[in-house]
Amino acid sequence: MTELNRSGRLAFVPARFGGDVGGGAEIVLARLATGLADRGWDVEILTTTALDHYTWADAFPAGESRSEGMTVRRFPVDQSGGQERGVWESQILSGVSLPIDAQQRWMNAGLRVPELYHYLVDHAEEYRAIVFGPYPFWPAYACSQIAPERTLLWTCLHDEPYAYLDLFQPVFTGVAGLFLQTDPEHDLLHRVVQRGAAPHSVVGCGVEIPESYDVDGFRERHQLARPFVLYAGRREGAKGWEEFLTAFEDLSTARDVAFDLVTIGVGEVSVPKGLEDRVHDLGFLPSAERDNAFAAASAFVQTSRYEAFSRTVMEAWLAGTPVIANAGSDVVAWHCERSGAGLVYADVEELEQCLAFVAEAPEAAAELGSRGRPYVLEHYQWPAVLDRVEERLSEWTVAPQPSPVGASW
Repeated sequence: MTELNRSGRLAFVPARFGGDVGGGAEIVLARLATGLADRGWDVEILTTTALDHYTWADAFPAGESRSEGMTVRRFPVDQSGGQERGVWESQILSGVSLPIDAQQRWMNAGLRVPELYHYLVDHAEEYRAIVFGPYPFWPAYACSQIAPERTLLWTCLHDEPYAYLDLFQPVFTGVAGLFLQTDPEHDLLHRVVQRGAAPHSVVGCGVEIPESYDVDGFRERHQLARPFVLYAGRREGAKGWEEFLTAFEDLSTARDVAFDLVTIGVGEVSVPKGLEDRVHDLGFLPSAERDNAFAAASAFVQTSRYEAFSRTVMEAWLAGTPVIANAGSDVVAWHCERSGAGLVYADVEELEQCLAFVAEAPEAAAELGSRGRPYVLEHYQWPAVLDRVEERLSEWTVAPQPSPVGASW
């Protein structure tokens, strides 16, 4: 291991920070920041005044504050880009090849944080490293180019149309380093990059380990009498929520599905007519109650194709709960194969088979789920992840040199 020199300030730049933030990348960047601060690094948070990623409305005052021993600098969000972003967004998602100027206009028509940009123009050289993530957010795209030799990216790369835009090639190739979480993400980086990628390393990701679970209490508090499968996360199309809800409706209508559906997280839930007593929206839950939901579920369903790691899968496995996952996600399919703790489905028929297995063979399903916890504990604990991050910080960044003894300025 490279000898560590923890001198010099680090800046972490999550899009949101503090409060009840519901977002994997934001949670991870915050945990990395606090973990490195606990190890003796001088860490700051540069973020927005927002908390809700749908509205980006002000939830905190702009300016400087303190949190968990770190300086937090908040900057307002500007969403004055206009209506044209939606047109370009549709073209990108449908595979239309946009010229680079249209890609730039698409990026700048969404949320921007211009005061953060100007702050870094003036102060970037005061930091040893500036850590952004994930890659498609405006701060990561625009601000990473201010001081690329000091920029590190918690990449969160998904196999999605955005990743192949020319717009992001300088981010993937020109910064000081890229942190990757899984082997499939590493493989995707080499498919996406048109020329040599920036220095990069698979450092993994950590997951908090609950001290205990209250399964019976969770069921009683939320009046859940029937066995249920769990969906956790953002309820939106990009996460496969709407597609899964439609599939659950079809299966419940055409066949006797043995489970209710419990969903937790953020975003609107429109319960299909006739399923009001089968679909239970519990909204955004505190961490401990969310952990209880994973433990109480008969299975956790990960519907998203776009995952760079999937914390929710790890949370389910820590609770001993089997996972049923969308086979379209290379990352989650890789986790399921490597751990032996999950099933994957490619269509509604295979989803039905997975649900039937969990319902009809509960002991075998429980044995399947029991393989998950050892897998998470072996590969994804924070101390080992922080060790690897510190190694890369020492390799990719330059510690400030002490002033010569007796120097006079």
